[in-house]
Amino acid sequence: MTPSDAPAPPAAATADGQTLLRFIACGSVDDGKSTLIGRLLYDTQALLEDQLAVLAADSRRVGTQGGALDFALLVDGLSAEREQGITIDVAYRYFATARRRFIVADTPGHVQYTRNMVTGASTADLAVILVDARQGVLTQTRRHSHLVALLGIRHVVLAVNKLDLVGYSQAVFEAIDADYRAFAERIGIASVVSVPLSALRGDNLIAAPSPNTPWYRGPSLIAHLESVAVDPPALTAPLRFLVQGVQRPDPDFRGYAGRVLGGRVRPGDAVRVLPSGHTSTVARIVTYDGDLHEAVCGQSVTLTLADPVDVSRGDVIAAATAPPAVADQFEATVVWMDEEPMLPGRGYLVKIGATTTGGTLAAPKYQIDVDSLEHLAARTLALNAIGVCTLTLDRAVPFDPYADNRDMGSFIVIDRISHRTVGAGLLHFALRRSQNVHWQALSVDQAARAARNGHGAAVVWLTGLSGSGKSTIANRLEQRLHALGVHTYLLDGDNIRHGLNKDLGFTAADRVENIRRIAEVAGLMVDAGLVVICAFISPFRSERELARRRVAAGEFVEVFVDTPLAVVERRDPKGLYAKARRGELKNFTGIDSPYEAPEAPEVHVRSDETGVDAAVERILARLAEQGIVPHGPARG
Repeated sequence: MTPSDAPAPPAAATADGQTLLRFIACGSVDDGKSTLIGRLLYDTQALLEDQLAVLAADSRRVGTQGGALDFALLVDGLSAEREQGITIDVAYRYFATARRRFIVADTPGHVQYTRNMVTGASTADLAVILVDARQGVLTQTRRHSHLVALLGIRHVVLAVNKLDLVGYSQAVFEAIDADYRAFAERIGIASVVSVPLSALRGDNLIAAPSPNTPWYRGPSLIAHLESVAVDPPALTAPLRFLVQGVQRPDPDFRGYAGRVLGGRVRPGDAVRVLPSGHTSTVARIVTYDGDLHEAVCGQSVTLTLADPVDVSRGDVIAAATAPPAVADQFEATVVWMDEEPMLPGRGYLVKIGATTTGGTLAAPKYQIDVDSLEHLAARTLALNAIGVCTLTLDRAVPFDPYADNRDMGSFIVIDRISHRTVGAGLLHFALRRSQNVHWQALSVDQAARAARNGHGAAVVWLTGLSGSGKSTIANRLEQRLHALGVHTYLLDGDNIRHGLNKDLGFTAADRVENIRRIAEVAGLMVDAGLVVICAFISPFRSERELARRRVAAGEFVEVFVDTPLAVVERRDPKGLYAKARRGELKNFTGIDSPYEAPEAPEVHVRSDETGVDAAVERILARLAEQGIVPHGPARG
């Protein structure tokens, strides 16, 4: 890249030259985060007269200070928060002093809302971690501190709050300070400044020292926030430009809108587009106010290139001599943020940068105990758990380790069905097999096998409750196909668990892995040119969708063998429902484990109303309709 003639101003600088500090306030519940932020807003005169009037009225009506100003009400905006006296959502507030401007995120203290804390910390330069002087360092304090360290926040203020409730005791403050510093050192937080506070009374917030803490010689909270050195943007790092959209206002202009995530860029710089690897040079840096001679980390601009290379949303334009790596398998730290536990092998959506693709998480290599920092064995991750897992994506993406570039090394995990954000993660490194294991080109392919067989290949996936008749229909279907000269194979749930999946139980995680293995086997059989019939309860939509994605469009036929629970309980050919009702059989689908019915199956059969032969005819008709087997429409 072309060197700059003069250093650019840091991205954290505002238009009037003041620097901007983004920080979070976090800690355990009732440590006084909202009160502290409200008091800062009040004491820095960031409130308008009408806001003060509303605060006074709300304090009299729902406040907790006997009619005096309740500063927490300035931040706790949700009615549920006011009723419970806790923070649920992440609340952002802006205020300024003569020396610096601030954006502060008030993050939740309750353990079930830890996921929201990750949101607030993702863009922060500093963390204010509050501790109730009466309680000391708690598990939630350690959990938040661990997340702060993981997310790369290098500056921490330990705010020992409510010191007025322990008589402004120096001994209490020093004991908490020593306890926290010992923990912070173990997790790699090097910069800790401890401040004794009473957020409610204003001690050591603005003016220092407070007369109530004559033994304290350090700065007030606001004085430290004004003076702490914010890490400058990574201007010396290699260029990373994330493409967020392609602009074509007229046939003569093609620009790539996005944000500089690292380094700087100038016209004439040699660049590489990833993941394609195409090279070019930067022609222009376009903005609404005109072209720039340079764009630096943190700026959003539009780049044009000298060559007509293919660039799409989610691509990264990088320094040609120092591009990021491209991979599809990684070791990553994952913070699980959903009440439903992570299911290893389940297909999720993974958003990294501007790219959303399919992905799976393997069983954790270990889970981190936030108190002891021990590495614990774990088969999954529950709400708020932190673990190290292998992440596998459906396609290769450009990335940098999170330690080198936050934006290029972070991702979120999204549930495919509900579209909830269920996890967040940090990439460590690519696994060697992601670069060293490749598909081997074969001379005989699926098309050649299909031509030899004289029919197409497909997966016929029968799903339904135990006792619905799936295996009976599947067996009769294979008989009919065999009579038609179709090459088939039948995978049955019980038979598979005698061999391939005999190591799996019936927990949700084991059911996911059971179907994942079956889907892989079925995909191989389709590649072999077979019509493979699968008869499995397969209770989760996500896993059936995973099986569908394993084969090409038009090669998957989902058959919902729909039978009311009361009917299958009456049938109960194996006596399983009776055992489940007596509590002798745990995790039984339909009783104490859920079944997610298909929403749009190719064939829907009510087995309590439709005979086996009629059901088979409907499936054969669908296979013929999709051009897989030589069979006419269903009879009668």
